Amino acid sequence: MTRSTRRIQIGLAGRHAISLFILPAILAWFMAYPAWGQSGEREPHIGYLYPAGGQQGTTVQVLVGGQRLGGARSVHVSGAGVSATVLQYSRPLNNDQLKEVRKLLGNLVKLRRSGKTVPAFGLPEHPLLRNVDRMSLRELEHWIALRLNSAKKQQNMQLADMALLEITIAADAKPGRRELRLGTGGGLTNPLRFEVGGVVEVCEKEPNDRDTVELGAVDIPAVLNGQIMPGDVDRFRFRAQQGQQLVFTVQARALIPYLADAVPGWFQPVLALHDAQGRELAFADDYRFDPDPVFFHAVPESGEYEVEIRDSIYRGRDDFVYRIIVGEQPFITRLHPLGGRTGMKITAEIGGWNLLEKEILLDTAPGGASVRETALYTGPWRSNPIRYAVDNLPEMNEREPNDTLKKARKIDPPHIVNGRIAHPGDVDTFQFKAASGGAIVAEICARRLHSPVDSVLQLFDASGTRLATNDDWEDKGEGLLTHHADSYLRADLPKAGVYYVQVEDAQRQGGAEYGYRLRLGPPRPDFALRMTPSSVTFRASRTSPLTVYALRKDGFAGEIGLRLKEAPPGFKLEGARIPPGCDQVRMTITATQPFDSPAALELEGVATIGNETVVRPVTPCENMMQAFAYWHLTPTLQLLATAMGGKGRPPRIEAIGETPVRIPEGGSAQVSLRVPQAPMLEGIKLELSDPPKGIALQETISVPGKWSLVLKADAEAVKAGYADNLIVEAVKETAPPPKTKKNAKAQRVSLGVLPAIPFEIVSR
Repeated sequence: MTRSTRRIQIGLAGRHAISLFILPAILAWFMAYPAWGQSGEREPHIGYLYPAGGQQGTTVQVLVGGQRLGGARSVHVSGAGVSATVLQYSRPLNNDQLKEVRKLLGNLVKLRRSGKTVPAFGLPEHPLLRNVDRMSLRELEHWIALRLNSAKKQQNMQLADMALLEITIAADAKPGRRELRLGTGGGLTNPLRFEVGGVVEVCEKEPNDRDTVELGAVDIPAVLNGQIMPGDVDRFRFRAQQGQQLVFTVQARALIPYLADAVPGWFQPVLALHDAQGRELAFADDYRFDPDPVFFHAVPESGEYEVEIRDSIYRGRDDFVYRIIVGEQPFITRLHPLGGRTGMKITAEIGGWNLLEKEILLDTAPGGASVRETALYTGPWRSNPIRYAVDNLPEMNEREPNDTLKKARKIDPPHIVNGRIAHPGDVDTFQFKAASGGAIVAEICARRLHSPVDSVLQLFDASGTRLATNDDWEDKGEGLLTHHADSYLRADLPKAGVYYVQVEDAQRQGGAEYGYRLRLGPPRPDFALRMTPSSVTFRASRTSPLTVYALRKDGFAGEIGLRLKEAPPGFKLEGARIPPGCDQVRMTITATQPFDSPAALELEGVATIGNETVVRPVTPCENMMQAFAYWHLTPTLQLLATAMGGKGRPPRIEAIGETPVRIPEGGSAQVSLRVPQAPMLEGIKLELSDPPKGIALQETISVPGKWSLVLKADAEAVKAGYADNLIVEAVKETAPPPKTKKNAKAQRVSLGVLPAIPFEIVSR
């Protein structure tokens, strides 16, 4: 999303001075690193890792593709037991270099065809060209066609910067998902998923498409790694024994959830299994609602088999990265119940493939997240992760028969029912009594817990008249879902009496795996919090903007305060509140003293609901675009911060006055900034970054030692009572180089932001 800025001319009056670290040090930093600004469009970004995982007790080389990775010097991997270093960074090959590479490799092919074994020479140092001289003639010809001469290959500058990493995984490193970030000359990148596993990892060796008959067979269990290029079809041959209960799982969208410039917005793999004669034995293009395919196959006889993967419509490029896990791995297909009450011992029934256990103990300890994740560990295997919910309401299990209003099971709200759409066409009905009229909430949690249920909720009165219904309801906190299939309804009951709630599957499907949780009761005002970005770089200003989103529940509209949780000393939040009724706020975090980077930070939100103080964690996220249009808050494991530009503390600029700034409706107010007198401040402009609608620039007043900024509020766009934060950005304009085009515009570079300034609109 394009970030806009508007010049700000504001005013502040008041009581509490705000310390604002800023500009001389920023300008010095800018002179040293002219290519990098504060703008989000200029942040370093990684688009893929290949391979995207490794085995415990091994060292693996990983290729990183992205944009603005210059100066890559450090690697940060979440969790213990994994360390990494940068071996090489390379900018994209320019046209002249590509022409020379084609020429050199063309000569190498001719020499190989003549029967001579010669090394490649004269090639530029670049991660893509490593090991080229070790390729066979056939491999080399295929590589040239795929990488250099393919007319189908999409040129994507967002993936053109490359870094080669060496990652060492300890033998006792915990298996599962990690996050990898690069520390670059422009700051910290976004995180990408890196998997730690317990079985052998194999990388594809091209050519390995349908026409290849020289595939070498691998032993299983194994993880098969590869990349799909345009039109590419990859095959792996493996040896299997009669009676093996094999599970094939693909990680593709799991690695890179959304692609901004591809439809449907992710790599959509298709997986097939063939016997030695080429007969198809199994096929999958998804697993339930998950685009990553999974299937089970009992091996009928010992021998060699082939597993094939491709994109569903034969697209491909460097970030179409996949992992195929093949073996007798445990895979859980059903869990019941899908959660339990806080603090209670809950043993859930599980079913699936290769499970030595039939039950699993759920962690319901107080203080954790409302939706949690667990897995089953067997030998070198970690099963697929399963999700469940924890709540403090009383719980009960559904009992059949309850298909009709006459057979409805009684509930005493508030209550949570653990139910199951037991067979196709099953309908579950529940009866409750209301002592008086008033609001009632019914909510299904199923798809959010990876259940296949596509629920429909209906509310009836005692006569069977339908009062309300809901099919799909969007939970914006579930950024990985694109079909929000859970139902939610809130209705006002007209009077005291008997009422009914009915649950069914919209597709009329059902089975043992079709579990759900129904919450029924009066509204429970609450909130959840998300924030972006999940990587923060403190430049010379030592201040960075954050956006926090409030996901309000059951009508909660109160103010939410934000604070750091057990943070290292020297960090401070500004503008740290979400005003009543507001769904998001931009605020800032400042590093007031040097710190050892990277630092893992946590935020939490605090609100008063009724007579209770409620504390909720802030989940870090990346705001990812899908297919040119849709934005999703995709959760990450941690908020990580790093510092650039030395450890010195820059001079301060102080805002003189109280906060929040009170701007009259349809009028203006002024804020004065006490600034040091320094020649280097000349030519710097202060602007509002992403100002709220209706807040417009009027003028900037500059006198020695003080800047005054005047802000006007549009009476039609913002009304009395509205509150938010102002993020003030420092911008430097430089004249274009002398030999540029006649109408070339001045170059604008962001030098950083000031700490957030809260404001509110008041009546005139």
